[in-house]
Formats: sequence, C-alpha cells, structure tokens
Amino acid sequence: MEARIRTWSKQEVKEPILLGHAGFKAGCIQIVSIDEKEKTPNFGKQLVSLGTVIVTPPLSVIGIRGYTNSREGLKVVFDVYTKDLPKETTRLFKTKSKDGDLARAENTLGRINEIYALVLLRPRDAKLEQKKPFVFEVAVSGGDIKKQFDYLKKLLGKQVRIDQVFENGATVDVAAITKGKGWEGPITRWGVKRKQHKSRKSVREVASLGPISPASVMFTVPRAGQRGFHQRTEYNKRIMIMDNVDKSQYKINPASGFKHFGMVNGDFVVLAGSVPGTYRRLIKLRTPVRKFTSKITQPKILQVVV
Repeated sequence: MEARIRTWSKQEVKEPILLGHAGFKAGCIQIVSIDEKEKTPNFGKQLVSLGTVIVTPPLSVIGIRGYTNSREGLKVVFDVYTKDLPKETTRLFKTKSKDGDLARAENTLGRINEIYALVLLRPRDAKLEQKKPFVFEVAVSGGDIKKQFDYLKKLLGKQVRIDQVFENGATVDVAAITKGKGWEGPITRWGVKRKQHKSRKSVREVASLGPISPASVMFTVPRAGQRGFHQRTEYNKRIMIMDNVDKSQYKINPASGFKHFGMVNGDFVVLAGSVPGTYRRLIKLRTPVRKFTSKITQPKILQVVV
C-alpha cells in the first residue's frame, strides 16, 4: 500500500519543474547541528536532534498524462508512454507506445488543464527484495501547458535524481502509510480512562454509549476499531542532508546496517524529525503546499551519530 497525494503546490516559477520524488524509509540517526533560528534560547548553540534516513533511488519518467476539467472533475484526455518501457511494468499494466502518440497528444493541448508525469520507482534500486515497482503521478509546475509538455517530452524515458527536484536545506511535505496496530479497544485507540474495578463487569470499556432516546450511538463516542495503517501527511520537514553514500562526508550506515533494512546505497536524504511508516515503506516527498520560509539556508551539520 502507498500514500496518494491529492494536492500539489502552485509554485510561481517561469520554467517547468517536477514537484515530487519518493524513496524508502531506512532508519533513524542523530544529527549534531547548530541552531540557526534567531530569537530562540538555543540560537548559535549545538543541538542534537533526530533525523530520518530515506533512500531515494532515481525516478524513471515513463509517461505523460493530460487532464481536462469536466462535470465529474478531472478527466484523462491522453496517456503517452515511452517506447522503451521497463519490463517491470508488465506486473502492473500492459500497454504499448505507438508512433504518433506524442503528436496526437500535442494536438489536444488546447483543452488540457493539468499535466502530470508518470514515474516509476524500483525497490530493487534500493536493494530491496520487492520485484513489483511503484508507478504514480508527479505534478509539474511553471510556465504554460505547452512548456510543461515540452519539458516532460525531454524527460521521457530518462531518470530524475532527488537533487534535480529538491535543494538541500529546503522543506518538503511527507506522505506515507503509518505503522499498523490492528484492532484496538477504546482505551488504547482513543485514550479513554479505565473504569473503577467495582463499577461494572468491564473495566476497559466506555462507561456510557449515550442516552436511552434516541436509541443510536453517536459517531463521537469512542469505539474499538482499526488503529494505524492510515495515510498521513506531515508538513514542512527540512532536508538536513542530501547526498550520495559513495561521495558523502557523513557516515550514515551503522556497522551492520540499519535494522530491518540493511545498508544504504546510492542517493539518500536525511529529514529532520520523524517520518510516518515502518522501515522499507514507500515515502512520497512533495514541494510544500504551506509556505514555510522563502529563504533556503544550508544546515550547519557538525556530526552524525548512527
């Protein structure tokens, strides 16, 4: 299961850019840095904070999708795929690119309202065992529809790395699926207080489900049910480190690798704070929809503790 991003930021830029990337959660480390926030008690002092390591293999742009507005919402007008589709895509869908698809799609740009890139991410590139790849949409911003289409046409069939989308020190939004806890009662699920042991036969249940009349239970009453394994989005997570393991000055890999993940290889990012989801789970990153700061500064990292 993967998170679905329904809203993308509207950046005012002249040239088209991709607004998202993705990776797999590897584990957590400690970051020793200098506090750069002015007017705070710890300004200029050393801080030890939590950082989450996300392995970000390159995305492969395999297609372009155009939408138009209709009464029912956005409606797909065209899907254009690269001629050399990776063989892993046969696990998800079967389609063939035909000559003239790009030309036919370009003729319909007059009634297109939004354009998205169809990208593919292989877990094998992050040294995971899963064979089935992830295919999802990434929005494009900047310029008009014609410029965005030409931009994606150049990227079609190529790979996009994390440093081509985001900048070190910038903030991103994180969309993921949280850890699943299964079926839980109201005490654990909602934090309801336990009853006195002499009150009734049950202790870990809600004292009252509501009045006698009307004979219905309101949705506001805490009940037992599913806890965890929900989609969650966290806003404005700062990128503390964005690098490649082979070229990085920071050693982020523990001696025996991260628990339940192993050794990190290739491109990675370290986000400040925690990230939803368990290890190996797909994490989607997007340009923030809530403007946090207009100025991007490089974090002052002193040390990384694994």
